[in-house]
Amino acid sequence: MDKVYDKCCGIDVHKKLIVACFRKGSKQELRNFGATTRELLELANWLQNGGCEMVAMESTASYWKPLYNILESSELKAMVVNASHMKAVPGRKTDTKDAEWIAELLQHGLLKASYIPDKQQRELRELVRYRKSLVSERTRELNRLQKMLEGANIKLSGTVSDINCMSARNILEYLLTGEFFDEAKYDEMYKQKIIAHNLKASKEQLIDDLNGVMTPLQRRMMKELLSHLDELNVHINNLEDEIDNFMKPEEKKATQAIQDVTGIGKNSSQAIISVIGTDMSRFPTAGHLAAWAGLCPGNNESAQRGRPEKCEKGMLFYVQPW
Repeated sequence: MDKVYDKCCGIDVHKKLIVACFRKGSKQELRNFGATTRELLELANWLQNGGCEMVAMESTASYWKPLYNILESSELKAMVVNASHMKAVPGRKTDTKDAEWIAELLQHGLLKASYIPDKQQRELRELVRYRKSLVSERTRELNRLQKMLEGANIKLSGTVSDINCMSARNILEYLLTGEFFDEAKYDEMYKQKIIAHNLKASKEQLIDDLNGVMTPLQRRMMKELLSHLDELNVHINNLEDEIDNFMKPEEKKATQAIQDVTGIGKNSSQAIISVIGTDMSRFPTAGHLAAWAGLCPGNNESAQRGRPEKCEKGMLFYVQPW
């Protein structure tokens, strides 16, 4: 079989161990390294001094990221490969054998590199995904709040369309006082516009729904939940400002264009750009982009007979509506 690379390296990456197989023609050299920055720099220097043309490693959890960053800063060409694309022979599973197998496949051009964006886009992804995590955490806290209110027989969800809106928050702050919510209090809050004038519930229904039985413990728990929600809102707003400042002008322009699609807002458009970037030259057609995103079923045909094949999760898992 023809050799694509004369000097290449296959690396098996673990949390605290890096096993490298450096192939030079028909010969190879095996070395073990730790996962500290000093030892990763030693690995990069070893490959540089040996004239390595290409490095390949598995996309194991997030352990590949520090190594990839070191190789990138050392101007060494590297590819990250899906582990399912390079299964070794069964019964011969060791770290050394894995590194040798990766190096052999790489040398003969049998590995398909995963798309790794540039450093700026990778950092944008980190910001966007962290925002997604905070939004998910806020949703969980709102669900806890809703569950606690139902336990106290307070039907706030039947009164307002969103328990995270300003009117709902004002009502919750009043419930913390433990006072009875009567018609006089409703009129007072209504005149001061503390309660919105477009609530879906009538005055009578609102009074009935909000007069539940809340214990002192439940009030303390609600106070903690509201405090945590305030903190999360502050962090999310700060992170959104950070994302706006971090994005390049062409990325901001692309997000504006994507928002012309019905149903896609600012946050979703930023998430899409953080995943696919703005350089579409690596996707020959729209079909290639859809396939990479995991929106197209794969081919599964044998003996001229096709079998159903499900879509993979793909990268657009990170840009679901949120």
